[in-house]
Amino acid sequence: MNPIAANLNQIIKYENPQLFAALSRLGKELFFPRGIPSQGAEAKKKAHRINATIGIAKEAGHTMRLDSVNDLIQPIPPSQALTYAPSYGIEALRKLWQEMLVKKNPSLKERHISLPLVTNGITHGVSTTADMWIDSSDLVLVPEMMWGNYRMIFEVKKQAQLATYPVFNANGEFDLEGFEKAVINAAKPRTKIMVILNSPHNPSGYAFSEEEGDKIVKILIAVANSGCHVLAVCDDAYFGLFYDPKSLKESLFARLAGTHPNLTAIKLDGGTKENYVWGLRVGFITFGCQTVSDTPALYDALTQKGAGCIRGTISNDSHLSQSIVLKSMQDERFEQETRAKYEVLRARAEKVREVLEDAKFDDAWTPYPFNAGYFMCVKLKDVDAETLRLHLLDQYGVGVISLGRTDIRVAFSCLDVDEIPTIFDLMLQGITDLRSSGKTVSHS
Repeated sequence: MNPIAANLNQIIKYENPQLFAALSRLGKELFFPRGIPSQGAEAKKKAHRINATIGIAKEAGHTMRLDSVNDLIQPIPPSQALTYAPSYGIEALRKLWQEMLVKKNPSLKERHISLPLVTNGITHGVSTTADMWIDSSDLVLVPEMMWGNYRMIFEVKKQAQLATYPVFNANGEFDLEGFEKAVINAAKPRTKIMVILNSPHNPSGYAFSEEEGDKIVKILIAVANSGCHVLAVCDDAYFGLFYDPKSLKESLFARLAGTHPNLTAIKLDGGTKENYVWGLRVGFITFGCQTVSDTPALYDALTQKGAGCIRGTISNDSHLSQSIVLKSMQDERFEQETRAKYEVLRARAEKVREVLEDAKFDDAWTPYPFNAGYFMCVKLKDVDAETLRLHLLDQYGVGVISLGRTDIRVAFSCLDVDEIPTIFDLMLQGITDLRSSGKTVSHS
């Protein structure tokens, strides 16, 4: 093992031995190299005369660039747009994102958390988390209705076992009883499990209530107390897009971080949806753990391992994207603009709710609960979801997503308010067409 990795492991083992044991084989081996990146960082601070460490081209002391490129990115200077960013991410952006986390999650004022690592979008954050914590023998517990990329990352790439917990019970409420049973059953024969938590949930668009959030925290702490290390991964891709006053407005990360030595909280979020910059691919990983001391040693060790993983996969994230997100968040218009976009999405969600109250849809589907995010889903009563999806495309030029045999997902985030009645009317017409042609199925 590399001596740097061994030293990081000693720090983690001292601060939280249960957390160290939960690291994957790769996680224990990871480190941030003290080669060119660290030497270049030292030179950047001290080489005030000549710096011959940087693997970029310069002219007259300035970043070399093509005018055809530079003209497109002004007023951001080439040094903040075209050069390499640190594998950890731009420090000013990391600090600002951490400040924003505490502002949006007041419970974090009482807790110590790591400085966020910058990732190439939240998908890269999920993948980096999997590299650090998951081996092929491990189990990852995901929602029954889930984002399909979890299967690719955990099951296909990491060869881990994927198990599910139910999202809704027969009464159309979050299935706390089913969740608790699934977590306990997963933990019984194991010393470590990973639990993926979405709120707002993809694909249903459901956000936990305050009471549900508190009960989930108690369930996970109880499992941690039983001796199984819980890796609670809060995939907060749609964080902040809450449309129901009763919804929990904090991430579960804020309630879980630092609560038990056998529980590691990991927050995955980003500018993707929160800042409406999907293609810029700026995401973050933040750790919340219980430590022996109040020093930042454990978090420094974990972020070095995370940065080493990033260095060994994509080297670093786009400097231009990070600079855009940073400068935008520093702009005095930022809060007003993000609030205005939130109101647009909230109005669309309210329109969906209003439209679906019409009794004409009752015989066609049952809507799943939704109160947040970008999406909502319906459960079809007697037609196949994929058959309906293709029929809507071919006959009406309407695109929706089919999930399994029964479920259709509608992304109201990309619909103007006046398009919302139309899409549901056409979905109903498509079901009527399939019924008329005898293409019904039993979903019992």
